[in-house]
Amino acid sequence: MTKSILLCGVGGQGTVKASRIIALSGMEAGLYARTAETIGMAQRGGSVVSHVRISDSPIASPMIPKHTADVLIAFEPGEAVRCIDYLKDDGVVIVNNKAVKPVTASLSGSDYDGSDAIKYLQDNFSHVSLIDGDLICEKCGSDKVLNIALLAGAAASGELGITVEGLKCAIRKQLPEKTHEMNFKAVDYVNGLLKQEA
Repeated sequence: MTKSILLCGVGGQGTVKASRIIALSGMEAGLYARTAETIGMAQRGGSVVSHVRISDSPIASPMIPKHTADVLIAFEPGEAVRCIDYLKDDGVVIVNNKAVKPVTASLSGSDYDGSDAIKYLQDNFSHVSLIDGDLICEKCGSDKVLNIALLAGAAASGELGITVEGLKCAIRKQLPEKTHEMNFKAVDYVNGLLKQEA
């Protein structure tokens, strides 16, 4: 069994931290894990892409070939569309519904709001879950739970290779204790929302 998970977003959203949580969670479960990041101009709001592969046997490369990712976790709708070629035909998309306006759109006066990207995903892929990142962050009292909220959505899909309880275990071990309560709240909130939608 090998699970390939691609995470994408922009600098400052917690994409790299999320990829490390997935990898370390897999290792805690006795699996092999490999990761790689393409960060570029992330600190200036540029694109961030993280590859995570988890398997019960050694993994030769951390890089995910196109059209083979089981899960695409997108912190921003436009980034989801930009990286969609990595997803396999029946793969799962977990996407934050809030757009982050790129510098080019701001300079050109574009009214980019991510809605076209979301419509494209929903029209062309059968397993798309929208996560209202702003709402969840508001409910939990911190914008720092966005990455955990998206991971919770992926775990709830059953395609991440990590259970919701496994994710909570990873939070206990990998994040500061003072942040545990708000992150657990984000996990439970997302899990509850997805169960209602099912």
